Amino acid sequence: MADSGFNELGLSDESLHAIKSKGFEEPTEIQKKIIPLILKNEVDLIGQAQTGTGKTAAFALPIIEQLQTRVNYIQALIIVPTRELAIQVAEEFNSLRGQKNIHVAPIYGGQSYDTQLRRLKKGVDVVVGTPGRMIDLLNRSVFALDQISFVVLDEADEMLNMGFIDDIETILSKTNKTKRTLLFSATMPERILSLTKKYMGKREVIKAKNAGHTTALTDQIYFEVKESDKFDALCRIVDTTVEFYGLIFCRTKNDVDHVSSKLSDRGFDCEGLHGDISQNQREKILDKFKKKKTNVLVATDVAARGLDIDFLTHVINYALPQDPEAYLHRIGRTGRAGKEGTAITFVTPEEYRKLMFIKNITQTEIRKERIPQVQDVIDFKRKNISVELQTLIGGEISKDYYKLAEELIEGHTPIDVIAALIKAKYQDELEEGRYAKIQDLYEGKKREFSSSSRGDSSRRGQSRGDSRDRFHDDDRSEGSRRKPRSTKGKARLFFAMGKKDDLSPRKLLDMLQNKANVDSRNVDDIQVFDTYSFMTVPNKESDLILEIFNKNRGKRPLVEKAKK
Repeated sequence: MADSGFNELGLSDESLHAIKSKGFEEPTEIQKKIIPLILKNEVDLIGQAQTGTGKTAAFALPIIEQLQTRVNYIQALIIVPTRELAIQVAEEFNSLRGQKNIHVAPIYGGQSYDTQLRRLKKGVDVVVGTPGRMIDLLNRSVFALDQISFVVLDEADEMLNMGFIDDIETILSKTNKTKRTLLFSATMPERILSLTKKYMGKREVIKAKNAGHTTALTDQIYFEVKESDKFDALCRIVDTTVEFYGLIFCRTKNDVDHVSSKLSDRGFDCEGLHGDISQNQREKILDKFKKKKTNVLVATDVAARGLDIDFLTHVINYALPQDPEAYLHRIGRTGRAGKEGTAITFVTPEEYRKLMFIKNITQTEIRKERIPQVQDVIDFKRKNISVELQTLIGGEISKDYYKLAEELIEGHTPIDVIAALIKAKYQDELEEGRYAKIQDLYEGKKREFSSSSRGDSSRRGQSRGDSRDRFHDDDRSEGSRRKPRSTKGKARLFFAMGKKDDLSPRKLLDMLQNKANVDSRNVDDIQVFDTYSFMTVPNKESDLILEIFNKNRGKRPLVEKAKK
């Protein structure tokens, strides 16, 4: 059985077992509020919640509970704005279904039609997809929506911003009236409210509270790393900190066991703490940590609740917390008792958007830094070794050691002898080849950010064909670029969305593909700034984009031809 937090929500033993297998210990705020409502009530539901609050599991778990097995029609439809989110939500459904025999298919632009058609023909219970590709498949009569039990509109306001609202209405018009509709949106603009009135029946509105603020005594940093590099990055941070005394947060119990075990193998004084540890053992571990007999404690959020420990030098988010509230709880354990502390968060490139959401909600500054380089670690250890040996030289040494030293220097210089002894004792710490390589994701992003700041100074001042235009593809290695093509017969377009709308070059390409069927190979010189973007396309495609994306936009078009 899972922990009591999930036990109280009305979920079945099978779902609780799936939750336990994932290592989740405590439901988030939105999960506590929404799961019982979907399980017990028959009304539609509006959830005002942001990405990163755990809302996917909030609707996935109760939907899975109520799905039938061995039926030959689609039972649940999840509509999302981007292919990345389609894949993510589909994976979440699969990880939470446990042993229940249901089939989930992500449907999005950019993937082969044949692949998706084969999957749908085999029989699917849950379809997770982007509006454009769903419309295409519905027009081909590939599947029907007249027997579904649930339709979920996830991140509805973002789909509105991306111009998908008409497609959503088309999709909803093809569904049966007996379904339940669940809509999730960070904000509730008038167009979304109009949609709820038209396509939802009796409904309840659930809001997740916003998080508060962080402490001024906590220096907040994030490092962008690949998932596979997290552990070595963690070791470098501990290795380059004077008297490290910190709490490391992992998402699951399995992660705690894995990280604490590997740290112990590396020679760190470390303990792990999670919900499966007995109260007696927990007290012993905490007592050792408070007395600094161990200086590294790896824990889950639930296991760390109620800890009253001052003077921590670091809190490290080995995994991003589920929501801003959890982030505040974590980092609030440093920067206490009038002492400054450091909060470090590891972020994979795919998690950057979630980190920015946490940053905006907590209204705090989380600055990007570079992971300590191997030479930084070696230099730090060399200084410590020098201090340690200097202390030994000044201590009391018996005559037997002097006699052995005299024998050693008979055929060698004192420097040779000392160097050999240092190598034998500290070789693993002082040789660069002994350290694992970590892919450096710092410089490429730094260049992208500095380019963005330069572009912000003139909203539409970039002329087409600017030699400084750069293309950054989320799916490419860091720092890669492709050269601008000739702009003859092409148009430079201004797009009224940017990074603050969670837009990236890859997402922009997906929008063009899904909404206007524009091949990504015909799009060049993409620039994404904070509040707007630019792109270059052939004249034929530019006319199509202007027509489709500005449809029903009124006086404020989403796309315009850039001013020269």
